[in-house]
Amino acid sequence: MAKEVSNGENHVTTKPPPEPSPLRNAKFFQANMRILVTGGAGFIGSHLVDKLMQNEKNEVIVVDNYFTGSKENLRQWIGHPRFELIRHDVTETLLLEVDQIYHLACPASPIFYKYNPVKTIKTNVIGTLNMLGLAKRVGARILLTSTSEVYGDPLVHPQNESYWGNVNPIGVRSCYDEGKRVAETLMFDYHRQHGIEIRIARIFNTYGPRMNIDDGRVVSNFIAQAIRDEPLTVQLPGTQTRSFCYVSDMVDGLIRLMEGEHTGPINIGNPGEFTMLELAETVKELINSEVKIITVENTPDDPRQRKPDITKAKELLGWEPKVKLRDGLPLMEEDFRKRLEIPMKN
Repeated sequence: MAKEVSNGENHVTTKPPPEPSPLRNAKFFQANMRILVTGGAGFIGSHLVDKLMQNEKNEVIVVDNYFTGSKENLRQWIGHPRFELIRHDVTETLLLEVDQIYHLACPASPIFYKYNPVKTIKTNVIGTLNMLGLAKRVGARILLTSTSEVYGDPLVHPQNESYWGNVNPIGVRSCYDEGKRVAETLMFDYHRQHGIEIRIARIFNTYGPRMNIDDGRVVSNFIAQAIRDEPLTVQLPGTQTRSFCYVSDMVDGLIRLMEGEHTGPINIGNPGEFTMLELAETVKELINSEVKIITVENTPDDPRQRKPDITKAKELLGWEPKVKLRDGLPLMEEDFRKRLEIPMKN
């Protein structure tokens, strides 16, 4: 039985989890592990698929509506006998036979989730309900990628899993922040009431190849601006901080959480903390020393500080990030230059 590490009193699951497919326990038949990844055509989702497909005992099914994801991210797997791609919106019912569900579907960039906030909260609430319903029906274990945004504009620093957050419930970011908070609530309610095997990852800022260019997130913005010889636009005051985790480290953490014995929530992120001005200076130094750094007005409800306490991830998952920011940024630059068709200057 999974051990809860919730941010409240421990609860013993009284109802046993639903039985998975009989093939799981078949004596003379070794079935593949059938894994569903919602949002698998997106940035983190596609890297997760790459890692899962490396295991020859995994069959991977991706569902994505391509709102922010792209088939291009999965091109190498299309046609592979252990891979299946379905165009589907998780706010609609999905009937499949699977053993594990990685539920990543949801726009994570402010530009995208503010563009259609109602759709965003429906994805978080109805989409999560649908995936939990599927998990209940087939006895699958389900992992939710929640977010550091559940901490809002935090009043404690760094943020650990026991902190309940400081979130504006009616702000322009609430569709994402509160949507993920409700998704976590649903996960634990299904766990306690129906015995569903759940895992919750609170992921912090992640960067790497395949991020959407100009998606409103600071690392992709700065790199795209530097490559295009445009000024790096730092939102005022510039002293607000973020912690950046390279995507391969993030994927490793998610798989360890899924395969481990703890429900979460568990923070997965890089505790290295940078101000926005420090990040801009680093991008300028590594990518284009000739660009200017300018300041622009900030967006509403922008958190002042973001830094994960990853004590639980270290102790319970044996996980901590390996890739330093200065090593990860050039890998992302290479990917962006290829997609923007802007070669490096001699």
